[in-house]
Amino acid sequence: MSEIDLKNPSLYINRELSNIEFNRRVLEECENSDHPLLERAKFLAIFSTNMDEFFMVRVSGLKQQVLLGITDRPADGLTPREQLVAIHRTVTQLFAQATNRWLNMIQPALADVGIHTLNHSDLKPRQQKKLAAYFEQEIFPVLTPLVFDPTHPFPHISNLSLNLAVEVRDPDTDEIHFARVKVPDTLPRLVPLNPLDPDELLPPATQKFIWLEQVIAANLERLFPGMDVRAAYPFRITRNTDMEIQEEEADDLLLTMEENLRQRHFGRVVRLEIDEDTPGSIRDILINNLKVGTTDVYATNGPLGLSSLWELHKLERPELKDEGFQPSVPSAMRTGDSIFNVLQRTNVLLHTPFDSFLPVVDFVEAAAEDPNVLAIKQTLYRLGPNPPIVRALMKARENGKQVAVLVELKARFDEESNIEWARALERAGVHVAYGLIGLKTHCKLCLVVRREREGIRRYVHMATGNYNTITARLYTDLGLITSDEEMGADASELFNYLTGYSKQVNYRKFFVAPVNLRENLLRLIEQETALGKQGRIIIKANSLVDPGIIRALYQASQAGVQIDLIIRGFCCLRPGIKGVSENIRVTSIVGRFLEHSRIYYFHNLGKPDIYAGSADPMPRNINRRVEVLFPIEDEAERQQIITILVTYLHDTVKAHLLQSDGRYLPAIDQLKEGEEPFNSQMWLLNGRFSNEKPPFDPHLLPLTDADKAEKKDVKVKEPG
Repeated sequence: MSEIDLKNPSLYINRELSNIEFNRRVLEECENSDHPLLERAKFLAIFSTNMDEFFMVRVSGLKQQVLLGITDRPADGLTPREQLVAIHRTVTQLFAQATNRWLNMIQPALADVGIHTLNHSDLKPRQQKKLAAYFEQEIFPVLTPLVFDPTHPFPHISNLSLNLAVEVRDPDTDEIHFARVKVPDTLPRLVPLNPLDPDELLPPATQKFIWLEQVIAANLERLFPGMDVRAAYPFRITRNTDMEIQEEEADDLLLTMEENLRQRHFGRVVRLEIDEDTPGSIRDILINNLKVGTTDVYATNGPLGLSSLWELHKLERPELKDEGFQPSVPSAMRTGDSIFNVLQRTNVLLHTPFDSFLPVVDFVEAAAEDPNVLAIKQTLYRLGPNPPIVRALMKARENGKQVAVLVELKARFDEESNIEWARALERAGVHVAYGLIGLKTHCKLCLVVRREREGIRRYVHMATGNYNTITARLYTDLGLITSDEEMGADASELFNYLTGYSKQVNYRKFFVAPVNLRENLLRLIEQETALGKQGRIIIKANSLVDPGIIRALYQASQAGVQIDLIIRGFCCLRPGIKGVSENIRVTSIVGRFLEHSRIYYFHNLGKPDIYAGSADPMPRNINRRVEVLFPIEDEAERQQIITILVTYLHDTVKAHLLQSDGRYLPAIDQLKEGEEPFNSQMWLLNGRFSNEKPPFDPHLLPLTDADKAEKKDVKVKEPG
């Protein structure tokens, strides 16, 4: 039997197509009647936002490669041009499905519960008149029509802006002119009709809305007096926003980032969305002046930019949303004792949002106030609005402590917020650094240095997620707060690496990218490979792309190692291929919370090596980012991690199983007769605090083939 070439492109799924499949799973959640109705609308908004980002970054990158003549092929073998063709074919169908879900599923269902999104033509004359008055007072002053003719250049169209392409006729000359009117994003996209028509008697909780662009289109004669407004057609564009930063040539990275953000508004157009009724003459004007190809044009028969459905999710209709919940606080943190006294006795492991993020905030705030704390060092990646962590760091500086913060300016789509907070921290006297040239600092780390009776002690918080109190209620993440001496020493070495000229390569417990993370992950995979059928690997991550890691997993599978991959997003590994990956199962869980935690489990003959951290097995994370994986060593904490993994592996409600052809099949479709469906996130949210028992032993991982054979007293053959 000839040896299988593990570099064969047929063994790999294209990253971009896998990314689209992830967004297909997000879109499918809007069809799930188990979700409250406004949550289903939310998933449609998330899908739209995700696809906007996909075009702004991934599609734009492929187009740039084509323009530069780059024909390099990823592991799956598709050239950039071939990927663009496949993307267009797939997303055209997906966009049509999204519009259909809105028009024929979500919108009618919302109307049934009193939330109506109407067209202008649906309104009574009285309502249209009141809308015209609203237009005159609130909308008209904001609008600026821009004409396009030989004396006026084609206007600049900003990224993701919604616009009207207006066709007007001069009654004196009978000439047809083109004008553009931008739909202002400073006004609500969905205009509420109830306040405009208080005389209409409506049932309780009934709310009516009309799309802002339709209000504008119905009143365009006010913008073009004396002209004949023939028609108006909405359109929307997406630009390349993936900034290339020449850090080596930047005298000031902060100023360079600010300039790059300004240039982002002028990136090349990569997608044009139009109404399907837009005539050919208007299409040609847009295509020619925006310099897009026909395959960059996506026509729809519904509203453009469904990300605006977030506005509906903000409505005060709690019965149409997920029930609120109260995250738990670990018992060690409920004693009323000082957090530092607690950490001298025990670690604190948090699994948010099921556990509260407040202990992390309390940790930093306590450090800011404690007179014995000498220094605080922290990395900040995505902060969110009005972050309490930043306020605590400023307070610490006011209290005379040494505070050093690494703010990652290159956190995509959070650059402006991070620049703002970086300047605020600098004004407060905090030492602010911006990371390393050529590397994005993605690790989540906070180090507190405290003087105690026995001497200096270091406390450290490490996590898989950001220091963001908002996403901490929406994303599943793991965080560990500890006074472990060696982890504290590693954290000190890492901060010296980030803020100084340290070239530290030896860490006591941390796996650090790009220093030693790859070699250690490969070492642990090879450790299980050597054990053959006694080996067991479980990896939970956002995405799996790295060809070297995938090949190592293929080799482990060939040796008989049982491998479970819980990969929420895109996955380039093909499971279930005979002779290569039949021992690998890939699960994706898409539910109420965004699965964001990264866990690496290696069985090691019952003495498992378990790591958590910020790194996904992707080339960018391992090669071009500063990442940290930290060990879970305490036995109780290790069991907690095992329970988390076991829970996800038994999900049959929100899990989808990847097939070797790249499709995902819902796990619930494979339930055996009489088997009860199990929702991992809901059990972690509610069941673990009640007497409800899951349909499995949460302390035991599913048995390996070798374990099963041993229980049956059957001799296991050696690998090969």
